[in-house]
Amino acid sequence: METIKKTICTLGIIGIFTFILFIVTAQAEKPVDCLVCYDMKIITVVETQDLIIMGSEAKGIVLDNTESKFFDNSTTHGVGLIKIDKGKVTGSFFSKHLDPSGDFYVVESIQAGTEGNWKFIYGTGKFEGITGSGKFYRTTKGKPVTPGTSQGCNKITGTYELKK
Repeated sequence: METIKKTICTLGIIGIFTFILFIVTAQAEKPVDCLVCYDMKIITVVETQDLIIMGSEAKGIVLDNTESKFFDNSTTHGVGLIKIDKGKVTGSFFSKHLDPSGDFYVVESIQAGTEGNWKFIYGTGKFEGITGSGKFYRTTKGKPVTPGTSQGCNKITGTYELKK
């Protein structure tokens, strides 16, 4: 009987500890809900009827829609490769996002069509140890203001967590 009581107490303590750990973890994850608008320069490397390969360099700004405004007014500088193979668009991009404080974070994105996935891969200062990921999709794309450019905005959603 004493062994059963000890087992039940042990399981109860483990259950409480697990519940507390779950609450702490759940509270640490925060939402990402941003609009990133950009001006992109496009360099075409290959252009045939079936295949187009382009390099890109983009600069822009982040508008944070969350109450915390944690990412608001970060300026962005990114580079990428875009492939259009028989009309199917894919791409990969890396971008540095500079906070007004001077701290920055780096994001890696993979595109398929007009949407894709992203993840944090590095951060300094208040972004040090940042992790998280999410999705993006293009919300608007204007007529290029000059040849070889693209202007538009992407909706960014997901979650992030900062190391403690």
